[in-house]
Amino acid sequence: MRVTGPDHNQNWPMPGASSGDLAAFTTGAHVVDLAAWLEQLPKPEAQRHLANLPLVRRAKVFANMTLEVQADLAGSIPPSDLAAIVTQMDSDDRADLFKCLGPELRRNLMRDLAKDDQDDISRLASYAEESAGAIMTTDYAVIGANMTAREAIAELRRQAPEKETIYRSYVLDARRRLIGSIRLHALVLAADTTPIIQIMDDAPISVSLDTDREVVAGMIARYDLLALPVVDAAGELVGIVTHDDAADAMQAEMTEDFQKISTVLPFTQSMREAGIGVLYSKRIVWLALLVFGNLFSGAGIAYFEETILAYVSLVFFLPLLIDSSGNAGSQSATLMVRALATGDVALKDWRNLIVRELAVAAALGATMAIVVLPVGAMRGGPEIALVVGLTMFLVVIVGSLVGMSLPFLLSRLRLDPATASGPLVTTISDGVGVIVYFSIASYVLHL
Repeated sequence: MRVTGPDHNQNWPMPGASSGDLAAFTTGAHVVDLAAWLEQLPKPEAQRHLANLPLVRRAKVFANMTLEVQADLAGSIPPSDLAAIVTQMDSDDRADLFKCLGPELRRNLMRDLAKDDQDDISRLASYAEESAGAIMTTDYAVIGANMTAREAIAELRRQAPEKETIYRSYVLDARRRLIGSIRLHALVLAADTTPIIQIMDDAPISVSLDTDREVVAGMIARYDLLALPVVDAAGELVGIVTHDDAADAMQAEMTEDFQKISTVLPFTQSMREAGIGVLYSKRIVWLALLVFGNLFSGAGIAYFEETILAYVSLVFFLPLLIDSSGNAGSQSATLMVRALATGDVALKDWRNLIVRELAVAAALGATMAIVVLPVGAMRGGPEIALVVGLTMFLVVIVGSLVGMSLPFLLSRLRLDPATASGPLVTTISDGVGVIVYFSIASYVLHL
């Protein structure tokens, strides 16, 4: 019997399944689904099933597990077996695993690896996080500039078993500098004696080692590339970033942005595996800071205490008005953070965008003011209606401008604009809204 797995909508063996069912599943399941199934098993059982797999399949399944699970299992796998698995993994995947291991495990792993693999892992693990160097792979195919099409195909046939992709190969000169690239499709269609330099794409798009991974992913999407070459300062090819690794990087960036937008400090663990301590530590910092921001709103209310005592009906509209300001600000901030992240807008556009946002906010504020005017008249009469209407108009404008401006300001200060999150914008808008509301009330009601 089989049951649908919750994560990947696959038929997973039920607890207590026969050995035949388990063998059929571990033999026939896709490596991604098999990895997901093993992750939800108790560690000893997962380790047993993993050890029974052929080496190449074992490495593929292991590589498709989360890094947290890989690091946990690595401590229980004999060093020689772990080295055999790591040798079969893609270069970028094994470098990621290496960075998650403790010092002793690193030493044991390196001891059992070949010298070339040791050097490759050490080099890839040394690049800065979130850079092109950190997500690139060294499993790329190269051909010489002096080859013919027939010689290039023969060379690719030799290299293919050890490379991650050969759909696009890279043409290097004698000093390993990148001078071109060529599609497998072009090679196959070319005459045998055609020189590579006549059919290659010269001046290929490339990035440097320190290019941000989000920029890399954006370039792969923009130019519709299967892979993007990475070169060092001398122009030598040192790796490629494949489209699947770029997609993973973009997903990680989006997850980080969502966490920041919610005023949660970024963390890499999955929600299912993150511990109480991790979740607490990542959330408490901003919550504590925002408490002090909210004290500003409280101080504003205390300052206008006499106004509130004279017109208690003003309190009825306070949540409505300050929430409207925060909501408008959150909308503007979310739109702007996403536009900056995708490159849809740049810092030079801020003047035009602020002017346009002012016009949009004025229209929104006027519409919402018209909506609340009748409510204000029913609750407190014409004067209260005027106060509420004017306040609604102004706080929506203020909130929208705050939400639009903060991402630009943070970008100008070279900070992540995602930090201009909904709670932060709301806290600022609330404090300003309280002052605007009671200031208008004091003026209109002659208090």
